[in-house]
Amino acid sequence: MLTPAFDLSQDPDFLTIAIRVPYARVSEFDVYFEGVDFKFYAKPYFLRLTLPGRVVENGIEQGSYDTDKGIFTIRLPKETPGQHFEGLNMLTALLAPRKSRTAKPLVEEIGASEVSEGGVEDEDEEFNWEIEQSPYEEASESALNPRYCYGFGNLRSGVFQRLQDELSDVIDVKDPDFTPAAERRQKRLAAELAKFDPDHYLADFFEDEAVEQVLKYNPWWTDIYSEMMASLGKSQEQENHAALVCFSEEEKYQLRKFVNKSYLLDKRAHHQVYYSLIDILLAYCYETRVTEGEKNVESAWNIRKLSPTLCWFETWTNVHEILVSFGRRVLCYPLYRHFKLVMKAYRDTIMILQLGKSAVLKCLLDVHKIFQENDPAYILNDLYISDYCVWIQKAKSKKLAALAEALKEESLTKAQLGLDLEELEAAALLVQEEETALKAAHSMSRQQTPSSNPEASDSEESDSTTSSETEGSDSEQGELTGSESETADPLPGSSPEGRSALLIVAGGVCRNTATETSDGSPGKPPASSQALRGCRPLIEELGEHLNSTVQVSEPEDSAAGSHSTMQGRVDWQTPSDGRQGVFPTIEN
Repeated sequence: MLTPAFDLSQDPDFLTIAIRVPYARVSEFDVYFEGVDFKFYAKPYFLRLTLPGRVVENGIEQGSYDTDKGIFTIRLPKETPGQHFEGLNMLTALLAPRKSRTAKPLVEEIGASEVSEGGVEDEDEEFNWEIEQSPYEEASESALNPRYCYGFGNLRSGVFQRLQDELSDVIDVKDPDFTPAAERRQKRLAAELAKFDPDHYLADFFEDEAVEQVLKYNPWWTDIYSEMMASLGKSQEQENHAALVCFSEEEKYQLRKFVNKSYLLDKRAHHQVYYSLIDILLAYCYETRVTEGEKNVESAWNIRKLSPTLCWFETWTNVHEILVSFGRRVLCYPLYRHFKLVMKAYRDTIMILQLGKSAVLKCLLDVHKIFQENDPAYILNDLYISDYCVWIQKAKSKKLAALAEALKEESLTKAQLGLDLEELEAAALLVQEEETALKAAHSMSRQQTPSSNPEASDSEESDSTTSSETEGSDSEQGELTGSESETADPLPGSSPEGRSALLIVAGGVCRNTATETSDGSPGKPPASSQALRGCRPLIEELGEHLNSTVQVSEPEDSAAGSHSTMQGRVDWQTPSDGRQGVFPTIEN
């Protein structure tokens, strides 16, 4: 037999059940309903439901079949008109047999210190003071190394001993089967302190454009919450807000696939289940907001990393320590590390809890889908999420409302996270103010320097003029020295750039102002020739150092003037006295 897809809805007088049975014969179907029991059969489909309220057969029930869509619609009258049936979208609970909803567990823990929420502890029961004697046995290895529990309601153990290689990347705690809860917490706190990066935190604190963008995003529960708050009257709000949460066909299919279970939980385990639910919802709200509802390959990592319940198998004793742990992990691990995101996820979780178990179930189904599509995070579905999806459908709405109020009364500050955030921010702001002041002073001094002291600028100009003149005179002296060295050249005209003739200037020797280039064309006089006109003593001194005899005779055809041109040839003679050196003689 196949379990068909179905959906339930209601109005004040009728309960409507829509059953999708394609390819079924309309002539071959049976419907049975009485009280809270409903059964439907159309080969090969069979559906059995345990309704959340009583229906009655009084002749006004209706039924229809849409052949195009293959949907069978049945309208059943309520036994009490106007009664509101809760939990119509809890499909897994509706599929459970009637006895399993109310029957007590077949196994009961006799020696438990705390009993189930619905039970009463019998303090008057007689206790047998006689100790049963038993032969001595050596302690087994399992007794010396006790196994510690984890998972939904701390009901699982020994899982990671078999799958350690596959699950090492899923959780942060090493060897959880033999690590007690207190040691897990110590290791978690140490790992968070080692992971905290002040530079990353301050970068997100000062450059928060991306954070402000995700803070403006409105996830699906905000619209439903606004509609709930806009409803008239508190009683009407409690009745109608659950119907605002709609499940997709994929989510309904997943609800039908879950196996109905009964959980043996004592009072401490019940508290642990509710506390861990807050922790998982906080991580889910953060992930949904930062991705703006678009899941990615990092979604599974974000959820399990931000939830110590999932990655450290953490156990809780109050709501405040859950908020502190979540805040620390948000500021240590994900991409956006800002305290505003912590508080936003905190308020989102309150909204979801106030919307009731329908909204909580929708969030858990989304987490289940994310983990199911991620390898190897799917193991967390077996340990936690699948059980939560089944358990929440039977949870009492009053308990979720009380949990939302308890969470709403809590507060969280940066100082409570133990990461010295306020000191970091104060130091960073002080450094920023100092840098801003230095930049402002530097820019102001650059603006005031040219205009505030004109006399200083004039003196600087005069100094620059004087220095340029000094450099000019030094260059002229350098050229003069070069001219002296050129005068001592025994081969005039041997320079590749040009040659010049010797002149007699008032008894001294100097270069001719007219020069020729290498191709014989006249060139411009050198700049140093004018300066040589006033350098007669230097030329005389140079002539004395030459240690040579210069004989000059004026040619007959020379023109009268103060300047005479030396024309002739140069003969090289070696001194007879054996002195080293070559001395030129000039003849006519």
